[in-house]
Amino acid sequence: MFSSATPSPLLSLPLYPNPSHNSCYKLSFTRRHLLFLSTSSLSFLSSPLSSSAIPQPPPPPDTTVTDRVYMDFSICPTFLRPDADDCSDSLPLGRLVIGLYGRQVPLTVSNFKAMCTGSAGSSYKDTLVQKIFPGQFFVAGRQGRRDKGEVRPPLELARNTETIDPRAFALRHSRAGVVSLCLSENDDDDEIKLNPDYRNVEFLITTGPGPCPQLDNRNIVFGSVLEGLDVITAIASIPTYKPAERIRQLNDLAEFLGDERAQIARATWNKPLKTVYISDCGELKVTKPTLSPPSLP
Repeated sequence: MFSSATPSPLLSLPLYPNPSHNSCYKLSFTRRHLLFLSTSSLSFLSSPLSSSAIPQPPPPPDTTVTDRVYMDFSICPTFLRPDADDCSDSLPLGRLVIGLYGRQVPLTVSNFKAMCTGSAGSSYKDTLVQKIFPGQFFVAGRQGRRDKGEVRPPLELARNTETIDPRAFALRHSRAGVVSLCLSENDDDDEIKLNPDYRNVEFLITTGPGPCPQLDNRNIVFGSVLEGLDVITAIASIPTYKPAERIRQLNDLAEFLGDERAQIARATWNKPLKTVYISDCGELKVTKPTLSPPSLP
Protein backbone atom coordinates (compact mmCIF):
# COMPACT_ATOMS: atom_id res chain seq x y z
CA MET A 1 0.00 0.00 0.00
CA PHE A 2 1.20 3.42 -0.88
CA SER A 3 1.31 6.07 1.73
CA SER A 4 -1.22 8.84 1.27
CA ALA A 5 1.07 11.42 2.84
CA THR A 6 0.92 14.88 1.32
CA PRO A 7 3.95 15.61 -0.90
CA SER A 8 6.42 18.33 0.02
CA PRO A 9 5.49 21.83 -1.17
CA LEU A 10 8.95 22.19 -2.83
CA LEU A 11 8.31 19.15 -5.02
CA SER A 12 4.96 20.48 -6.13
CA LEU A 13 6.40 23.70 -7.62
CA PRO A 14 7.22 23.67 -11.35
CA LEU A 15 10.87 23.81 -12.30
CA TYR A 16 10.27 26.55 -14.91
CA PRO A 17 7.65 29.23 -15.13
CA ASN A 18 4.58 28.04 -16.98
CA PRO A 19 2.72 30.68 -18.93
CA SER A 20 -0.47 28.70 -18.56
CA HIS A 21 -0.43 29.19 -14.82
CA ASN A 22 -2.32 32.16 -13.50
CA SER A 23 0.14 32.75 -10.72
CA CYS A 24 2.39 35.85 -10.95
CA TYR A 25 6.11 35.71 -10.31
CA LYS A 26 7.32 38.83 -8.58
CA LEU A 27 10.87 40.05 -7.98
CA SER A 28 11.31 41.63 -4.64
CA PHE A 29 14.23 43.93 -3.72
CA THR A 30 15.26 44.84 -0.27
CA ARG A 31 16.93 48.11 0.71
CA ARG A 32 20.17 46.19 0.99
CA HIS A 33 19.93 45.11 -2.68
CA LEU A 34 19.29 48.66 -3.86
CA LEU A 35 22.23 49.97 -1.86
CA PHE A 36 24.52 47.34 -3.35
CA LEU A 37 23.44 48.15 -6.91
CA SER A 38 23.94 51.89 -6.47
CA THR A 39 27.46 51.54 -5.06
CA SER A 40 28.43 49.07 -7.80
CA SER A 41 27.28 51.46 -10.53
CA LEU A 42 29.26 54.36 -9.07
CA SER A 43 32.42 52.30 -8.75
CA PHE A 44 32.12 51.15 -12.38
CA LEU A 45 31.71 54.68 -13.70
CA SER A 46 34.71 55.92 -11.73
CA SER A 47 36.97 53.01 -12.62
CA PRO A 48 40.19 53.69 -14.61
CA LEU A 49 38.96 51.45 -17.42
CA SER A 50 36.04 53.72 -18.26
CA SER A 51 38.16 56.91 -18.24
CA SER A 52 40.92 55.39 -20.37
CA ALA A 53 38.41 54.39 -23.01
CA ILE A 54 37.83 58.08 -23.82
CA PRO A 55 40.47 59.30 -26.33
CA GLN A 56 42.53 62.16 -24.96
CA PRO A 57 43.38 65.13 -27.26
CA PRO A 58 47.07 65.57 -28.13
CA PRO A 59 48.96 68.21 -26.14
CA PRO A 60 49.21 71.62 -27.82
CA PRO A 61 52.48 72.45 -29.61
CA ASP A 62 55.14 74.03 -27.40
CA THR A 63 56.38 77.23 -29.05
CA THR A 64 58.64 78.25 -26.20
CA VAL A 65 61.80 79.85 -27.59
CA THR A 66 64.69 77.87 -26.15
CA ASP A 67 67.43 79.12 -28.51
CA ARG A 68 68.10 82.14 -30.68
CA VAL A 69 70.28 82.47 -33.77
CA TYR A 70 71.02 85.34 -36.14
CA MET A 71 71.47 85.52 -39.89
CA ASP A 72 72.89 88.51 -41.78
CA PHE A 73 71.77 88.79 -45.41
CA SER A 74 73.55 90.75 -48.13
CA ILE A 75 73.49 91.29 -51.89
CA CYS A 76 76.61 90.55 -53.92
CA PRO A 77 76.70 92.76 -57.07
CA THR A 78 79.49 90.78 -58.78
CA PHE A 79 78.88 87.14 -58.01
CA LEU A 80 81.34 84.36 -58.64
CA ARG A 81 81.64 82.89 -55.15
CA PRO A 82 80.15 84.49 -52.04
CA ASP A 83 83.21 83.57 -49.96
CA ALA A 84 85.63 85.16 -52.43
CA ASP A 85 86.83 88.78 -52.63
CA ASP A 86 84.30 89.45 -55.39
CA CYS A 87 81.72 90.28 -52.69
CA SER A 88 83.88 92.76 -50.82
CA ASP A 89 81.50 95.49 -52.02
CA SER A 90 78.37 93.62 -50.95
CA LEU A 91 75.27 95.54 -49.92
CA PRO A 92 73.94 94.54 -46.45
CA LEU A 93 70.21 93.91 -46.22
CA GLY A 94 70.05 93.44 -42.46
CA ARG A 95 69.87 90.83 -39.72
CA LEU A 96 67.26 88.26 -38.80
CA VAL A 97 66.96 87.07 -35.21
CA ILE A 98 65.24 83.68 -35.19
CA GLY A 99 63.69 82.05 -32.14
CA LEU A 100 63.86 78.24 -32.12
CA TYR A 101 61.33 75.84 -30.58
CA GLY A 102 63.69 73.42 -28.88
CA ARG A 103 60.98 71.71 -26.85
CA GLN A 104 58.75 71.01 -29.84
CA VAL A 105 61.37 69.63 -32.27
CA PRO A 106 64.70 69.30 -30.43
CA LEU A 107 66.58 67.42 -33.17
CA THR A 108 65.64 69.88 -35.91
CA VAL A 109 66.57 72.83 -33.70
CA SER A 110 69.89 71.27 -32.69
CA ASN A 111 70.87 70.63 -36.31
CA PHE A 112 69.87 74.12 -37.47
CA LYS A 113 71.79 75.72 -34.63
CA ALA A 114 74.85 73.60 -35.44
CA MET A 115 74.68 74.78 -39.06
CA CYS A 116 74.56 78.39 -37.89
CA THR A 117 77.55 78.03 -35.58
CA GLY A 118 79.57 75.76 -37.88
CA SER A 119 79.96 73.03 -35.26
CA ALA A 120 78.58 70.43 -37.71
CA GLY A 121 81.61 70.69 -39.99
CA SER A 122 79.61 72.89 -42.37
CA SER A 123 77.79 76.20 -42.16
CA TYR A 124 75.13 78.38 -43.77
CA LYS A 125 77.62 81.25 -43.88
CA ASP A 126 78.42 82.48 -47.41
CA THR A 127 75.68 80.38 -49.01
CA LEU A 128 72.96 81.62 -51.33
CA VAL A 129 69.24 82.21 -51.11
CA GLN A 130 68.32 79.76 -53.85
CA LYS A 131 64.74 80.66 -54.70
CA ILE A 132 62.19 83.36 -53.91
CA PHE A 133 58.47 82.80 -54.36
CA PRO A 134 56.89 86.28 -54.22
CA GLY A 135 54.15 86.60 -51.64
CA GLN A 136 54.96 83.17 -50.18
CA PHE A 137 58.48 82.21 -49.02
CA PHE A 138 62.16 81.99 -49.90
CA VAL A 139 64.46 78.95 -49.75
CA ALA A 140 68.10 78.76 -48.60
CA GLY A 141 70.58 76.11 -47.47
CA ARG A 142 70.67 73.97 -50.61
CA GLN A 143 73.32 71.25 -50.48
CA GLY A 144 75.84 70.90 -53.27
CA ARG A 145 79.05 72.55 -54.40
CA ARG A 146 80.58 75.23 -52.24
CA ASP A 147 81.90 77.13 -55.27
CA LYS A 148 78.29 77.58 -56.37
CA GLY A 149 77.27 79.10 -53.07
CA GLU A 150 75.67 75.88 -51.86
CA VAL A 151 76.01 74.16 -48.49
CA ARG A 152 78.76 71.59 -48.17
CA PRO A 153 77.21 68.29 -46.95
CA PRO A 154 77.43 68.31 -43.13
CA LEU A 155 78.85 64.87 -42.39
CA GLU A 156 79.05 65.45 -38.63
CA LEU A 157 75.36 66.37 -38.30
CA ALA A 158 73.05 63.96 -36.45
CA ARG A 159 70.41 62.18 -38.51
CA ASN A 160 67.05 63.88 -38.05
CA THR A 161 64.43 61.25 -37.21
CA GLU A 162 61.76 63.92 -36.68
CA THR A 163 61.19 63.99 -40.44
CA ILE A 164 59.07 60.84 -40.02
CA ASP A 165 57.39 61.86 -36.75
CA PRO A 166 53.81 63.14 -37.32
CA ARG A 167 54.00 65.27 -34.15
CA ALA A 168 56.78 67.36 -35.73
CA PHE A 169 54.36 68.68 -38.37
CA ALA A 170 51.83 70.16 -35.92
CA LEU A 171 52.63 73.85 -36.46
CA ARG A 172 51.34 75.83 -39.42
CA HIS A 173 52.82 78.36 -41.87
CA SER A 174 50.25 80.90 -40.77
CA ARG A 175 52.04 84.23 -41.20
CA ALA A 176 55.24 85.94 -42.30
CA GLY A 177 58.44 84.96 -40.53
CA VAL A 178 57.73 81.25 -40.01
CA VAL A 179 60.93 79.18 -40.30
CA SER A 180 60.67 75.52 -41.29
CA LEU A 181 62.80 72.62 -42.46
CA CYS A 182 62.29 72.40 -46.21
CA LEU A 183 61.10 68.91 -47.14
CA SER A 184 58.37 69.22 -49.79
CA GLU A 185 60.13 72.12 -51.56
CA ASN A 186 63.61 70.62 -51.25
CA ASP A 187 65.52 70.97 -54.53
CA ASP A 188 68.72 69.14 -53.59
CA ASP A 189 70.01 66.93 -56.37
CA ASP A 190 68.70 63.38 -56.32
CA GLU A 191 72.21 61.92 -56.26
CA ILE A 192 72.91 63.92 -53.09
CA LYS A 193 69.68 62.76 -51.44
CA LEU A 194 70.54 59.13 -52.16
CA ASN A 195 73.84 59.47 -50.30
CA PRO A 196 73.69 57.55 -46.97
CA ASP A 197 75.30 60.54 -45.26
CA TYR A 198 72.66 62.97 -46.55
CA ARG A 199 71.19 65.34 -43.94
CA ASN A 200 68.23 67.69 -44.37
CA VAL A 201 69.47 71.26 -43.84
CA GLU A 202 67.60 73.23 -46.51
CA PHE A 203 65.13 75.63 -44.90
CA LEU A 204 62.49 78.15 -45.89
CA ILE A 205 61.10 81.36 -44.36
CA THR A 206 57.63 82.63 -45.18
CA THR A 207 57.48 86.20 -46.44
CA GLY A 208 53.77 86.93 -46.14
CA PRO A 209 51.57 88.80 -46.30
CA GLY A 210 49.27 85.80 -45.96
CA PRO A 211 49.62 82.20 -44.80
CA CYS A 212 51.04 79.36 -46.91
CA PRO A 213 48.70 76.41 -46.25
CA GLN A 214 50.26 74.42 -49.10
CA LEU A 215 53.36 74.03 -46.90
CA ASP A 216 51.47 72.67 -43.87
CA ASN A 217 51.88 69.00 -42.90
CA ARG A 218 54.77 68.73 -45.37
CA ASN A 219 57.53 70.83 -43.75
CA ILE A 220 58.66 71.01 -40.11
CA VAL A 221 58.11 74.41 -38.49
CA PHE A 222 60.86 74.87 -35.89
CA GLY A 223 61.06 78.61 -35.27
CA SER A 224 59.97 82.13 -36.16
CA VAL A 225 61.60 85.47 -36.89
CA LEU A 226 61.69 87.63 -33.75
CA GLU A 227 63.46 90.61 -35.32
CA GLY A 228 64.00 91.66 -38.93
CA LEU A 229 60.66 91.32 -40.72
CA ASP A 230 61.73 94.32 -42.82
CA VAL A 231 64.68 92.23 -44.05
CA ILE A 232 62.25 89.51 -45.14
CA THR A 233 60.23 92.10 -47.03
CA ALA A 234 63.38 93.34 -48.76
CA ILE A 235 64.34 89.81 -49.84
CA ALA A 236 60.82 89.07 -51.08
CA SER A 237 60.86 92.20 -53.27
CA ILE A 238 63.94 91.10 -55.24
CA PRO A 239 62.95 90.21 -58.83
CA THR A 240 63.19 86.58 -59.90
CA TYR A 241 63.38 84.66 -63.15
CA LYS A 242 59.90 83.81 -64.40
CA PRO A 243 59.58 81.74 -67.58
CA ALA A 244 56.97 82.61 -70.15
CA GLU A 245 53.74 80.63 -70.23
CA ARG A 246 54.79 78.94 -73.49
CA ILE A 247 57.99 77.69 -71.83
CA ARG A 248 56.00 76.35 -68.87
CA GLN A 249 53.70 74.41 -71.19
CA LEU A 250 56.61 72.89 -73.11
CA ASN A 251 58.28 71.98 -69.82
CA ASP A 252 55.13 70.22 -68.62
CA LEU A 253 54.99 68.28 -71.88
CA ALA A 254 58.65 67.30 -71.59
CA GLU A 255 58.11 66.10 -68.05
CA PHE A 256 55.08 64.08 -69.15
CA LEU A 257 57.21 62.42 -71.84
CA GLY A 258 59.89 61.57 -69.27
CA ASP A 259 62.52 64.02 -70.47
CA GLU A 260 64.99 64.57 -67.59
CA ARG A 261 65.91 67.99 -68.97
CA ALA A 262 62.55 69.32 -67.78
CA GLN A 263 63.60 69.10 -64.14
CA ILE A 264 66.97 70.68 -64.92
CA ALA A 265 65.25 73.60 -66.64
CA ARG A 266 62.88 74.15 -63.72
CA ALA A 267 65.87 74.53 -61.38
CA THR A 268 66.36 78.05 -62.73
CA TRP A 269 62.76 79.13 -62.13
CA ASN A 270 62.15 81.59 -59.27
CA LYS A 271 65.87 82.20 -58.83
CA PRO A 272 66.62 85.77 -57.71
CA LEU A 273 68.11 87.99 -60.40
CA LYS A 274 70.37 89.48 -57.71
CA THR A 275 72.75 87.37 -55.66
CA VAL A 276 71.36 87.22 -52.12
CA TYR A 277 73.46 85.32 -49.61
CA ILE A 278 73.94 84.72 -45.87
CA SER A 279 76.97 86.83 -45.07
CA ASP A 280 77.15 85.75 -41.41
CA CYS A 281 75.28 83.62 -38.89
CA GLY A 282 75.69 82.38 -35.33
CA GLU A 283 74.02 81.83 -31.96
CA LEU A 284 72.64 84.34 -29.48
CA LYS A 285 72.48 83.15 -25.89
CA VAL A 286 69.09 82.79 -24.20
CA THR A 287 69.30 83.15 -20.43
CA LYS A 288 65.70 82.25 -19.66
CA PRO A 289 63.96 80.08 -22.28
CA THR A 290 60.49 81.39 -21.53
CA LEU A 291 60.06 83.86 -24.33
CA SER A 292 57.30 82.88 -26.75
CA PRO A 293 56.52 84.42 -30.15
CA PRO A 294 53.04 85.50 -31.24
CA SER A 295 50.62 82.59 -31.29
CA LEU A 296 50.62 80.34 -34.32
CA PRO A 297 47.06 79.19 -34.99
